[in-house]
Amino acid sequence: MPGHADGTVAVVIPAYQAAATIGGVVTAAKRALPAATIYVVDDGSRDQTGEGGRGKGATVLVHPRNLGKGAALRTGIDRALADGAAIVVTLDADGQHPAEEIPKLVAPIVAGEADLVLGARARTRAMPLGRRCTNWLSATLTSRIAGRAVPDAQTGFRALARQAAELVRPGEARYDFEAAFLLEALARGLRVRSVAIATVYDGRPSHFRHWEDTWRLARVFTRYGRRIILGAR
Repeated sequence: MPGHADGTVAVVIPAYQAAATIGGVVTAAKRALPAATIYVVDDGSRDQTGEGGRGKGATVLVHPRNLGKGAALRTGIDRALADGAAIVVTLDADGQHPAEEIPKLVAPIVAGEADLVLGARARTRAMPLGRRCTNWLSATLTSRIAGRAVPDAQTGFRALARQAAELVRPGEARYDFEAAFLLEALARGLRVRSVAIATVYDGRPSHFRHWEDTWRLARVFTRYGRRIILGAR
């Protein structure tokens, strides 16, 4: 029933072929924030992802076919807003975002200090070399657009104030959604904060399609080419 989560935190977990990990992620999120409403968006999985989330007490939203991570995030955020959430947290379904750190992301919004909080990972050796390189590049470009340091622009572990989630509505449907959301939030002057989180990689295969998704991300950044060249003003 719309409104039942009014004034609370909602956690949105986009999930594709995540049956092996989704139960643990939902359990960890509920342990970190027992009052939160947990939404798992099963993005056309062919395994037991939906059942795994539902079995741990999450509300499961289902895409009949795979539409992309951005589309899954949009579905989950829209449902959380419709149900009255004041803050929306997003994290991945593969267990590589430390759910126990959700309260750290939520705190600056509760304190009225931020509209969008990013869980920033250090570029340690725990992160594969290729990811370290792309993470550094995207952080450097985003920092130019922001006019201040944004240490991890690729993180999907985020907390959004309701007003930010309502205002920023990127049309991208895949991995470029998160970059588009962040860059639009910065361009609109929203208060973006970063908090340090643990860097976790366990070798699980990624659904990121290197060439296609890299091209999509590049197109998002080119929209802000002038700010990248000249810097924020």
